[in-house]
Amino acid sequence: MPLAVLYSRAIAGMEAPLVTVEVHIANGLPGFTIVGLPEAEVKESKDRVRAALQNAHFEFPPRRITVNLAPADLPKESGRFDLPIALGILAATSQIPSDKLGLYEWAGELALTGELRAIRGALAMTYGAARSGRSFVLPQQNAAEASLVREAAVYPATSLLQICAHLAGREPLQLYSLHSEKDAGAGEGEEGARRYPGMEEVKGQAQAKRALEIAAAGSHSLLMIGPPGTGKSMLAARLPGILPAMTEEEALESAAMQSLGSSGFSVANWKRRPYRSPHHTASGVALVGGGSNPRPGEISLAVNGVLFLDELPEFDRKVLEVLREPLESGRITISRAARQAEFPARFQLVAAMNPCLCGYLGHYSGKCRCTPDQVARYRGKISGPLLDRIDIQIEVPAPPQEDLMRQAQGESSEIIQGRVQTAYQRQLERQGRANAYLAVKDIDKYCIPDKPGKNLLGQAISRLNLSARAYHRILRVARTIADLAASPGITGSHIAEAVQYRKMDRN
Repeated sequence: MPLAVLYSRAIAGMEAPLVTVEVHIANGLPGFTIVGLPEAEVKESKDRVRAALQNAHFEFPPRRITVNLAPADLPKESGRFDLPIALGILAATSQIPSDKLGLYEWAGELALTGELRAIRGALAMTYGAARSGRSFVLPQQNAAEASLVREAAVYPATSLLQICAHLAGREPLQLYSLHSEKDAGAGEGEEGARRYPGMEEVKGQAQAKRALEIAAAGSHSLLMIGPPGTGKSMLAARLPGILPAMTEEEALESAAMQSLGSSGFSVANWKRRPYRSPHHTASGVALVGGGSNPRPGEISLAVNGVLFLDELPEFDRKVLEVLREPLESGRITISRAARQAEFPARFQLVAAMNPCLCGYLGHYSGKCRCTPDQVARYRGKISGPLLDRIDIQIEVPAPPQEDLMRQAQGESSEIIQGRVQTAYQRQLERQGRANAYLAVKDIDKYCIPDKPGKNLLGQAISRLNLSARAYHRILRVARTIADLAASPGITGSHIAEAVQYRKMDRN
């Protein structure tokens, strides 16, 4: 039969809509046409498919070939359609049996030799294939990633010839199983502190360590302000190691986002908290995502993990302002004229900055010569609404010489992570979410301070001119402090500590 029909998947945001690949062979002048809104990578598949078929010793028909990728209004990009197009040509020319083609969905980029190369977005496509009830055939390099979808039947292959032997019934493909490797990876994920730099390596900075522990327990955002070389970046890099262990759902969501990124997902990072640290020259699109075919940005690639912005005032102000809505909603919607995509953006923001232009304001050496006007201009690069959304703002001073000369004797990440996990579990049992994500009605229910705490909070509001948002964030942080102390209620001491963590409000 001169017509073959196969199934594959496109990528549209986090979704993987079904694509029907129809290949028709007709008499006439030799030609190879691909229709169905293909982008440049898909149009180039004509040459890859022709070379792969010839090098695999199949006959490339000298006839008119038409490939339709339906639906016609859905953009098709990347080389993932090489494999179904090649199989369609072989089936339409009766070089391979076509009776089993409809049982599978196919994706893979072909090398000129006929070997299969890795594709982007395998996790999302596998999830779509599993829901449709079909098995999924894809390159061997993507098999471990795709098998994270528990209900999916994944058949990895290394070459076009191997798939043709499977369809001919000569050498069946083996169903892929990663349970043993995946369980091993999950075990390592539960020992996350061992896979990150240890907190015990940080000398001194007791207040900063305490702030990091509170931020980890309640998923609070954090801003560290201090001179160069005081350990701000060092502390930020150790935060993922003390965060609560990832759940299965969180791990799958993070893996799906990384699968959509340009670097892909490695199963070695299963149940490991993402840590993203973009350079301050990053654009707004790089940070939140975008493009004609929307792709996730840094805030989505850091979902359920940490986004670290070093040298915060050096970022373009317009770039920083795009963080305001995702910090509140935990989602980012990217709208373009032709399409719209929504990505998760529930990340933990950690930022670091110097106190002034030269960086040494408040340093014990006294070498700062910045005027008050210069300091105000430098700090003014960060807008008030953005600062208002950062729960914890602390000063990280230069450590004294005695602390630097002393051997590191701080608590290990494992010990701190144990306390964080216990406090986080209390939050889940009480309200089903981390304290940082409490809605206003939940704050009124779970974050009620005692009488001394209310009096202290009232004084803080009047003296510091706190906004309603800052007031709620102080209560959320105080609730986390109480959870770490295993206290059922919020006391005045918890409120006092939470207020101390509003450094920029006090200035």
